[in-house]
Amino acid sequence: MAKKFFKNIGEHIEDFLRGICGRITPDKRVIVILSMLVVFGGLSIYMTVSSIYYFGKDKGERMQIEQIETLKLQLEQQRDSINQQNLYEYEPTE
Repeated sequence: MAKKFFKNIGEHIEDFLRGICGRITPDKRVIVILSMLVVFGGLSIYMTVSSIYYFGKDKGERMQIEQIETLKLQLEQQRDSINQQNLYEYEPTE
């Protein structure tokens, strides 16, 4: 059911885009495609270069490495299935 729904939405979007692009002359289509290529390519290069440049620079703060501390677990002196402490006395004590 959902697969059919998404397929129908995709077909409607495709028909809409074909209708819009069908009105444009082939020369204008090439111009639109090339201009989109330049804009999106420029944005991609800008984002890549800026992310490499600002890598590790966080407003003057440097990352500090801290020592890993041991976990403070609460020890319980109860019987459990792993650590059985059942002490049986087989000889009577007097």
